[in-house]
Amino acid sequence: MGTKGTAGAGTGTGISRRSVLIGGAVTAVGTAALARDRLKRAWWRLPGVEKPRTPGAVDYAGATWVAASDANWRRADRPDDYGIDRVVIHVTQGSFAGAVRAFQDPGHQAAAHYVVREDGHVTQMIRELDVAFHAGNRSYNERSVGIEHEGFVERPQDFTAAMYGASAKLTAAICARYGIPVDREHIIGHVEVPGADHTDPGRGWDWERYMELVRRAATSRRSDKAEGLSGGSGPS
Repeated sequence: MGTKGTAGAGTGTGISRRSVLIGGAVTAVGTAALARDRLKRAWWRLPGVEKPRTPGAVDYAGATWVAASDANWRRADRPDDYGIDRVVIHVTQGSFAGAVRAFQDPGHQAAAHYVVREDGHVTQMIRELDVAFHAGNRSYNERSVGIEHEGFVERPQDFTAAMYGASAKLTAAICARYGIPVDREHIIGHVEVPGADHTDPGRGWDWERYMELVRRAATSRRSDKAEGLSGGSGPS
């Protein structure tokens, strides 16, 4: 016969009643935190809470609207339910028209928010409010805006000055809208997304040139805003 243990002491397993209670409390706190997180992300679904939407509206003033198939994105209310802290750069591996057709195809199961044509024309296909299936990683889809560029990764000549310039202004506008730092940690290629099996934008994409253009566009936006706040061009 063994000796008597003190009340509540563990015998054999080494797990006391206090440990079990603490473990249960930690589990309960974790469960409550998860429930609060889910509630925070779902509140906008309640009637009268969701942000108003205008059919055909664009988030970037220089873009034209062409809707992607709703099978290629998920309705959301970003950044209220998912914070946006990344811009992901893609290359279509084909023509602009081919990319638009693919994103309109419900069987494609993928689409980006924007497509930039060789001549610099910008088309928006998914609202920034919503989660586009573009990065091959659910977390990155939820937190990023995806921009496709017409061309092929093995043909750097496809990435024209007009394309670089238009895309840089678009990225600068997105960064300004969500407070995203203009750096390579937050403006990334598809190849840099964890778990991605794509190589775009490829070695032909001139990151140094592109980031300099984004920084210039961001600086220009800040200067224009400051000038507007100071009263514009009044009499000298």
